[in-house]
Amino acid sequence: MRINLSRKATVAVALVASLGLAACSGGSDEPETNSEQGQGEGPVKDPTEPTEVSFFSWIGNSADVKKTAARFEKEHPNIKIKFENVPAESAAQVLTTRIAGNNAPDVAFVNASDTADYAARGALVDIENYIERSDVVKPDDYVEAFKTFVTYEDKMWGLPMDGESTGLFYRTDMFEAAGIDGPPETWEDFEAAAAALTDESKDQYGYELFATEAAYYWYPWLYQAGGDLLSEDGEILFTSEEAKEAAEFYVGLAEYSPADYLNSNSYDGRVAFAEGQVGMYMAGAWFAGVLTDEFPKIEGKWATAPLPDGPAGCKTTIAGDALVMLGDTDNADAAWLWMEYLSQPDVLADFTYRTEGTLLPPLKSLLEGEEIVKEKPVLEGFIDLMQCGVASTVSNPKFPRVETILNEELGKAMYGDQTAEEALENAAQQAEPILAR
Repeated sequence: MRINLSRKATVAVALVASLGLAACSGGSDEPETNSEQGQGEGPVKDPTEPTEVSFFSWIGNSADVKKTAARFEKEHPNIKIKFENVPAESAAQVLTTRIAGNNAPDVAFVNASDTADYAARGALVDIENYIERSDVVKPDDYVEAFKTFVTYEDKMWGLPMDGESTGLFYRTDMFEAAGIDGPPETWEDFEAAAAALTDESKDQYGYELFATEAAYYWYPWLYQAGGDLLSEDGEILFTSEEAKEAAEFYVGLAEYSPADYLNSNSYDGRVAFAEGQVGMYMAGAWFAGVLTDEFPKIEGKWATAPLPDGPAGCKTTIAGDALVMLGDTDNADAAWLWMEYLSQPDVLADFTYRTEGTLLPPLKSLLEGEEIVKEKPVLEGFIDLMQCGVASTVSNPKFPRVETILNEELGKAMYGDQTAEEALENAAQQAEPILAR
């Protein structure tokens, strides 16, 4: 049902959104949401007159989503869902432009990590009252990492819809040929496996790095080293000794990576893994679905495993999508009923593991159930990884600009233009004035 969009693409979307919102906010970091929206007591009632709810997303063209909307409209005959479909790659830019032009939709399907940024800029309706009145939405049932994405100033501003943890994909046939018994469990094991798998004369490599996504795929190593990005009050933490250790290890993996893919991205780079050019590949659960759908000939030649443990143990990044209600809506109650309908456990299951894709539902009750592993056995490891998940978001509307700089500087280090330590120091030097504004 959902486009198998790489995390690189969704992170890029998040950056565009955050930058755009910063530009149109007039510099204020304080939310100015419409306090009249979303207030009331008791169950939310259907409108008494025909009402249209606009739904902005990149999933609206799906036949399954349209069927879901048809069922909703049958249960709520006075509400009509108007699909406003947009390509995932340009969704945030389009949404940002519409927010700036006071032409925002009622409900939007967004990268979950953008939610706090939208809330900080006053673009969203405060849905806490709706959540309190709902018999469907149960905050305690959401996986904590997914809930973190949609939380700003101790309030949930969005409803998680789907997500994934980041794990290791490896070619079992290449491991066997190289005499490697199983997936690496430590950083030392990982580098040893990458070295054993690399044979430049055969155009074969151990791992795959992407300079265009350098920051995002560094985060798991950073967390595994015991480091972090920013403190709660906006102090830079990514120049710590732990961060430098992680960056040095991560950038050093370029020695075992094909140079031809450095300027590519993780989604396009999937071909190198599928064709046996690289033996290990870091990705979210989405990649399992891509391999099954696009490369059936290598079935049985690949497997998944947790990322190797670093000095601070098991850590991995989490990513996902969420529903938000935009502040310009005149149909808040009807918009909430649509969001609430989509948040039913059965609907979330239909949107995630019951599809051809391999995304995870955001509810603990579904992740701990028997059905998900029965439906998608390949997800078992990613479910287990959720306990190690770190929501790679910083509730600071200025951070996306900092992340752009980190991406550029770490990318330069991958090309050998500077050391990993220099990359972090240079990024910090540029980030300080941004964070100080």
